[in-house]
Amino acid sequence: MNLFKTKFEDLYVADVNLISDNRGSFGRLFCHEILAPAIKDREILQINFSLTEKCGSIRGLHFQHPPHSEMKLVRCIKGKVWDVVVDIRRDSDTFLQWHAEELSEDNARMIIIPEGFAHGFQTMEDSSQLLYLHTEYYKPDSESGLAFNDPSLAISWPLPIHDISERDKNFPFLTKQFSGLIL
Repeated sequence: MNLFKTKFEDLYVADVNLISDNRGSFGRLFCHEILAPAIKDREILQINFSLTEKCGSIRGLHFQHPPHSEMKLVRCIKGKVWDVVVDIRRDSDTFLQWHAEELSEDNARMIIIPEGFAHGFQTMEDSSQLLYLHTEYYKPDSESGLAFNDPSLAISWPLPIHDISERDKNFPFLTKQFSGLIL
């Protein structure tokens, strides 16, 4: 496993070195020693799984407000997704900028998303599955989201949109009053 910084403070990508032979492949899902510069003293408290059936579907862009903000470690274990994060940290140099990574079962890449980012993805293959490791418990009263099609974010989704939940479709566009999260 190799850990790489992005241009966003505390946002990392980990590439897993898969060992393959005629039986298949083997690789690490988590290694505290290697991931320590990213996760620091945080503890994984919850692990979630998602299956998205149709190519072109979007989930997100989700986040939790403080004091329940969370770090997420996200990896695609089947299929392929275009994973997007938006920096919503008020005092960040990259405030309201987005970053995307292709995550797939083939590249075994993981994105490590710190607190203060909204997260979403678009499936690039049918039946794509993601595994999420969280440093905070899910708190419905603290959850919110950004509009996937907000013109101020100008996210370039790679495929026509096939499906998106009613909740995700109805997140409002950002206004000038949105000043970001204070962590």
